[in-house]
Amino acid sequence: MEQQSTFNYNDYTRATAMTQRKLSLFTPGKIALLLGAIALLGSAFFWRPIKAMYFTHVPETLENRFVHIPTGSSFEDVVRILKQGRFITDEADFRWLAEQMNYKKDKMRAGRFEVQPGWTNRQLIQHLRNGEQAPVKVVLNNERLLEEVAGKVSRFIEADSMSLIRTFNDPAFLNEIGYKQETLMAAFIPNTYEMYWNTDAKGFVRRMLKEHEAFWSKNDRLTKAKAQNLTPTQAYILASIVERETNVNSEKPTIAGVYLNRLRIDMRLQADPTCVFATRDFATRRVTDWHTSYDSPYNTYMYKGLPPGPISMASIPSIDAVLNPQKHDYIYFCAKPDESGTHAFAVTLAAHKVNADKFQAYIRQHRGL
Repeated sequence: MEQQSTFNYNDYTRATAMTQRKLSLFTPGKIALLLGAIALLGSAFFWRPIKAMYFTHVPETLENRFVHIPTGSSFEDVVRILKQGRFITDEADFRWLAEQMNYKKDKMRAGRFEVQPGWTNRQLIQHLRNGEQAPVKVVLNNERLLEEVAGKVSRFIEADSMSLIRTFNDPAFLNEIGYKQETLMAAFIPNTYEMYWNTDAKGFVRRMLKEHEAFWSKNDRLTKAKAQNLTPTQAYILASIVERETNVNSEKPTIAGVYLNRLRIDMRLQADPTCVFATRDFATRRVTDWHTSYDSPYNTYMYKGLPPGPISMASIPSIDAVLNPQKHDYIYFCAKPDESGTHAFAVTLAAHKVNADKFQAYIRQHRGL
C-alpha cells in the first residue's frame, strides 16, 4: 500500500531557519558589491572588443601614409613594419583583433597601401586584407643601358636592380618573349606608367610589352615602319641614334631622313653616338679617331647597316621622327658653329666639309679644343 506523505512542521521550521541564516549573510552592502563585481567582469569582457574595433588606433598625424608589405612577409613582419612606420598605437589590440578577423596568415598580402590618419584597427586590417593597393608611377626616359633601366625601375617597384638585370639577361625568358639581350631596350617606350609596387621583374617586362604593343598599334605606326622597310625594332634602333644626335625635336625628322637616305644608298651610317656607345665613353665631349676606329658591331663607321640593338632609350618624338621623316636629299650634317645645338645639313661631301670646317674653327676659338 502506498505510504502517505505527511507534513512535518518541525522539519519545515528547521529548514526555514537555515535558509534565513544563509540569506542573512548577503547584506545590502555585500549584494551591491557582488553586483558591482559582476558588472566589472562584464564590462571587461566587452571593453576590449569595443576598444580594439571602434577606437582610433592609427595616429591622427602620419609622417608617411604609405605602408609597403614585401612579398612573402609573415604576420610578424607586418606587425614590425606597422610599428616602425608608427601606423599603430596599441600593438596588443592590433594583434588581438587580427586574430579575431582571421587576418593572420602564413604569407601575408603584399603591396603598397595608403593608410588614413585616425583609422581604427578594424579599418586598417580590412584595408590591408582587401583594400585597393596604391599604385606607383614608374618613370622611364632616356636611359642608355639596361643596367640603368634596372636601377631606375627598382626605385619605384619591389623588384630590386639585380633581379631586373638577371631577367633582362635571361636567355630562356628573352626567347619566350621574342627578344635578345641586344634588342630588349626596344621594348621600353619612355613614358610614365602606373603599376603596383609589388610587381616583380618579369611582371615589369611583360607590362612593358603590353605598352609596347599598344604604342605601335596607334597612329598607323606599324604601316609607317613598313613603308621605311623597317621592323618596329629596327625603327627603334634608328630612333635611338636620332635621340642621341639632338635634343631639338623639330630637327629630328630631318636627321632621321639623313640616316634613311644613307641606308637606301648602302652607305655606312657613320653616326658618332654609336661609337660613343661602343666605347662606353659617355662622358666625352668630342668624338675622336679612337672612337671611330674602335672595333665593335655598334661602330657604324666600321660596319654598314643598323647596329645590333638600340644605343639608348628612344623618346616618342624620336621614334615618330623615324616613322615620319622629312623627305630631302641630305646625306651629311654636322653641328652649327654656335651654341644652339642644331645642325647644318648638306647634300654633297664638299658642302659638308665647308660646314665642318666652320664648326671646327668655332670649337677652337670658343672651347679651346
